[in-house]
Amino acid sequence: MTQGIEKSFIFNSSDDINFYIKLMYKYQKEYNIRIVAYCIMNNHAHILLEIKSVNNLSEYMHKLNGTYGKYYNSKYNRVGFVFRDRFKSEGIYNEKHLYNCIHYIHNNPVAAGICKTPEEYPYSNYKKNYYSEIDEIPFIDIDEDKNIFFENIINDFLKKNNLSIDMLKKEKLKLKEIVGLLKNKYNLSYAEIATKLMSNKSTIYRIDNLK
Repeated sequence: MTQGIEKSFIFNSSDDINFYIKLMYKYQKEYNIRIVAYCIMNNHAHILLEIKSVNNLSEYMHKLNGTYGKYYNSKYNRVGFVFRDRFKSEGIYNEKHLYNCIHYIHNNPVAAGICKTPEEYPYSNYKKNYYSEIDEIPFIDIDEDKNIFFENIINDFLKKNNLSIDMLKKEKLKLKEIVGLLKNKYNLSYAEIATKLMSNKSTIYRIDNLK
């Protein structure tokens, strides 16, 4: 597990997350490791790796986070550390532990209230698997915040449709589309959607029920 400095967001857009994932796969062969499972949140990442040695793990994470840190500082015109301390790691000791860890990683966004099921979250390598009934095993965990995730969803929608937030409010069909997405796929309330779209609850309700 690796986390942003002072628990701050270090993945501010889908481009940031996708770049980090690209680096993960780029360096895995170089350091003789295999990516088993991962989930990238806004201020941290969980990655389950099969490694040949602890040195390989340290070198891989140093290269991964170092390269991403340079990218992040350059993109956002900042200096200083991007990641908080050294990454944290925990060993896997048996098959039960392994599947419990995979399940835990892929369910991070569900636990954070971002989505209903792990397959809905785009920034993990979740695949539909049938997990055995297993006893819970504790894992390292940290605070999570879903606000940036939904900002990214809305901004990507606006960009795709060449709209600003003010223009969106005048395009009833497009507004209905994004309201439906946030309500039905991500289970947001009308009040939450209104806040994120800088509107009011009654307007959002009326748009969602527009025939």
